[in-house]
Amino acid sequence: MGFTKKIILGLTMALGFTMGAQAAGGGIAWDKAPSKTNDMAALQNGAKLFVNYCLNCHSAAFMRFNRLQDIGLTEQQIKDKLLVTNAKLGDTMKAAIDPQQAKAWFGVNPPDLTVIARSRAGAGGSGADYLYTFMRTFYQDADKPTGWNNLAFPNIAMPHVLWELQGERRPIFTEVVAQGNATQVFKGWEQLKPGTMTPLQYDEAMGDLVNYLQWMGEPVQNTRVRIGVWVLLFLGVFTFFAWRLNAAYWKDIK
Repeated sequence: MGFTKKIILGLTMALGFTMGAQAAGGGIAWDKAPSKTNDMAALQNGAKLFVNYCLNCHSAAFMRFNRLQDIGLTEQQIKDKLLVTNAKLGDTMKAAIDPQQAKAWFGVNPPDLTVIARSRAGAGGSGADYLYTFMRTFYQDADKPTGWNNLAFPNIAMPHVLWELQGERRPIFTEVVAQGNATQVFKGWEQLKPGTMTPLQYDEAMGDLVNYLQWMGEPVQNTRVRIGVWVLLFLGVFTFFAWRLNAAYWKDIK
């Protein structure tokens, strides 16, 4: 089994984010994530959000800080805005939290997020779609130890670390009766307390964060796509000339 496949498999098992578990927990349909992996400003904002809000608990052990130069940041910008504690440019992104404390608080060590956007793809959409939905569907739940729950991942142990940006919300359900069976269907949200961002601003910020996570899982993906397009164009032109050359060789032969 390849190295990357082992990482993805390990993350999926550690998170418990299997499709069967999601279905059993009553997860909702995934929203389509915006595609901005070519937008350097969006990726830079996503990197900032990741370092400020995610890296406290989650590592990205297969990504180095100096690789952020690929999204347009200079070494000085990385040092001034993104390096944490005593980290150096060549260091990997390691969480600030102690693993033993994390397990005591949450019941499980927060998983590494380097390739999380790749590991979460499923029947509901891409891994980016899942993460985009997940980061936007936290709500208050007094019955949970953290005080929070999530519609995309019911009964999650993770608190809503971005609640100050999004504010506090409550999901609204409506009861649908079909063939004598009543089902609770998600209808929308009630804003209990506003955050520092408007709902639109928060959605845009989560789009930036998710696209950064998607980029981090495969930093060369845009280069791979560009090369693939040029290869296909070359093969198309080569095929045309080969076809005409073949016709020229055989035109006098019956």
